[in-house]
Amino acid sequence: MKSNTTAEAVDLESMPGHCIRRLQQIAVAVFLQETESHGMTPVQYSALQGVMNAPGIDQRSLARSIGLDTSTIGSVIDRLEVRGLVSRNASPTDKRVRMLTLTPMGREALEAVIPSMLQAQERMLDPLTKPERAEFMRMLRILVVANNELSRAPGEV
Repeated sequence: MKSNTTAEAVDLESMPGHCIRRLQQIAVAVFLQETESHGMTPVQYSALQGVMNAPGIDQRSLARSIGLDTSTIGSVIDRLEVRGLVSRNASPTDKRVRMLTLTPMGREALEAVIPSMLQAQERMLDPLTKPERAEFMRMLRILVVANNELSRAPGEV
């Protein structure tokens, strides 16, 4: 059976998926450059901030709140726990559920990385004017919210 579609030259720069993937690569690179002295990845930062925002949150809820799948959050929390930044405790009502809290060292690490993280955010949006930044973020949120359920790990939006 012959397909009605044929391969042809496509301008990748005109494809939103290509540009979003490239922007993600750039965002991670900028974050890692700015936070290099802290030895923290964007996902680790998100996990720490998520625990800070909701002390005692369980791993599954944390994963949902930052848009990660449950297997990924487990390995992220493993690494943060080994570094002494978070602690896991069994829920008093369900021993299978692990509740997360920042350790004092975790709070210090989060506070220390915030200026570098904020600088990374500024660098990512630096090419845009202030009104363009606001408009870009507004449109980005629309896309994330409207397409959230299409994700392998839908977040809380």
